[in-house]
Amino acid sequence: MAAPVGRCLWRVLAPCRGWVVPGLDQRLAAAPALVSAAPPGRPYAAAAKTAKRDSKKTKQEERKKKQVTNRRPLMSKPVDDVYLTWYYKRPSYDVEKAVGMLKKFQELDFTYPKQHVYINVFLDMALQKKKKVEPFSSIVVLPHRFTDETNKVLVFTEDEQEAEIARANGAAVVGGVELVKWILEDEIQVDFYVAVPAIMPKLIPLRNKLKRKYPSTRRNSMGHDIPKMLQFFREGLEYMVQDERVIKTRIARLDMPTEQIIANLKAVIHDICTFKPLTDGPFVQKLVIRSSTSEGLLLNLDGLLPEVEKVEEEKEENEEDDKETHVQESLST
Repeated sequence: MAAPVGRCLWRVLAPCRGWVVPGLDQRLAAAPALVSAAPPGRPYAAAAKTAKRDSKKTKQEERKKKQVTNRRPLMSKPVDDVYLTWYYKRPSYDVEKAVGMLKKFQELDFTYPKQHVYINVFLDMALQKKKKVEPFSSIVVLPHRFTDETNKVLVFTEDEQEAEIARANGAAVVGGVELVKWILEDEIQVDFYVAVPAIMPKLIPLRNKLKRKYPSTRRNSMGHDIPKMLQFFREGLEYMVQDERVIKTRIARLDMPTEQIIANLKAVIHDICTFKPLTDGPFVQKLVIRSSTSEGLLLNLDGLLPEVEKVEEEKEENEEDDKETHVQESLST
């Protein structure tokens, strides 16, 4: 339709205006063909894009393999008071000096003097033969208490004399099988549960409910010595492994003497180290101490961890003593 219209315009306008445009008729006839023509095809465009993506991936992989860094090697100690921290290794301190620094920070910042002291313990959970230590929780009684708060403990017993002993030693709840229904319905909630051996067969419905707090001899929560169990669980500090390899817990109050804070720290560390054999290497990889308002200070582990040599020497001494006693007995016979 466009070609006839162009010819009509040319016949009408050209005589009137005197236009002389050579080849206009042919151009108008060819215009629709140009307009309606489809754009040229690009059969290799998709292949080119995928090739570019593959080349980018290979370049990124090569960069990761090289891992070339332009950073300078880390220096041991800064010379000035103001320095870039990423150019230097993180300083580590002896435990006495670190506790003194925490006390100094509190004085300079005018913060609460009775704030708590915390430790973050980073563990090596690997064992021999590609095994690892499973995440665990434990309770330790610290040599120096830092709070007046006590844990709520429930005692399972059906003996009236044992129930009176439990109440006299600070049990929050004392009872027998009648408590099972209330615990399953969440009407009774306490921190720990202890029981005497005679009632254990009747507590089986609570196994899935209480899980790791279910009374057992391994956790020292089942036995006949009710006063001892109550003291342990009422005054004990509970800690657990978080994020598969980290323990975060409070150990003292900042206004306590330095010796008491260190004693509490060592008690927790020695309890943690009992969950991995010393022959499999050190359990604690890194230890950080801080207060509620201060930065974390990295501690030197020298003198804080139990040593394998001392344990082996003690075993050898015990074996020698056993041999001597055996020889003496044989001579006497």
